[in-house]
Amino acid sequence: MIKQRIRHAGAFVSNAMNGPGTIVHGQRQMVAMNEQIMRASIDLAHQQLVTSPRYADPKRLLAYGYKGYSQGDEDGIIDEIFRRIGTTNRSFVEFGVGNGLENNTAALLLGGWSGAWIDGSDRDVAQLRQTFAQQLREQHLRVQCAFITAENIEALFDELGVPAEPDLVSIDIDNNDYWIWRALTRHRPRVVVIEYNPAYGRTARCVLTYRPDRTWGQTSYQGASLSALEALGREKGYSLVGCGYQGTNAFFVRDDTLGNHFCTPYTTANHYEPARYWYAWYGGHGAGWGDIEQV
Repeated sequence: MIKQRIRHAGAFVSNAMNGPGTIVHGQRQMVAMNEQIMRASIDLAHQQLVTSPRYADPKRLLAYGYKGYSQGDEDGIIDEIFRRIGTTNRSFVEFGVGNGLENNTAALLLGGWSGAWIDGSDRDVAQLRQTFAQQLREQHLRVQCAFITAENIEALFDELGVPAEPDLVSIDIDNNDYWIWRALTRHRPRVVVIEYNPAYGRTARCVLTYRPDRTWGQTSYQGASLSALEALGREKGYSLVGCGYQGTNAFFVRDDTLGNHFCTPYTTANHYEPARYWYAWYGGHGAGWGDIEQV
């Protein structure tokens, strides 16, 4: 089916070049069809990967990924993790949420979850307060504008009324992620989603030296290696159960919740995914939000 889409798009581009109409019209058609070819090629690459022998084990998570409001396939992987281990309080916390329309927990609001968002941008927080006014009004969502550090993270959790054991915490602030998770001692989420730096590979166990005011410099010098996060998770009683297709987010499940639901061994060597950043730019409809109700 995907290969047929690519062939069809290629034929369409050829017709646009050689058929009737203005040059401008043909160029517009070419742009549209090139986008279709790109999207179909991305689909094909993803399908070939998740059906390869390495991913044949049904306990692996990658085949279950899909994009709703997440940047990549995190929405689907999070959904599958909780399908396997169940939920308790259906409470989440996420920091580094931007304007709320591209993160790892907006989709959970659709499923009746509640939780808290923290972001350091005044502009983004002002925008998400307008976009998610219904959820804020109905107290399904709490929002705090704050620059997160290892020193203030637990105080922020207390201010937001985060339970001691939320079902999910998602950490994506591009630099101090490792140190923020390390600083969480009184709160023990059942599942942690955290960004790793795929540029550091499988074996390096390294992390940027902690500096409270550190921000991302738009280069590959950022964050922590997956191996460093695996070791930290083990110290805190968590196991690495998978990574997203893009090679940016790792998924950890607390050991007392783990059961026999995931692919072993719970190691970087088994679960590391390389950078596939192009998968984030998949196209499709732009993200939007409005009043919703559970039925």
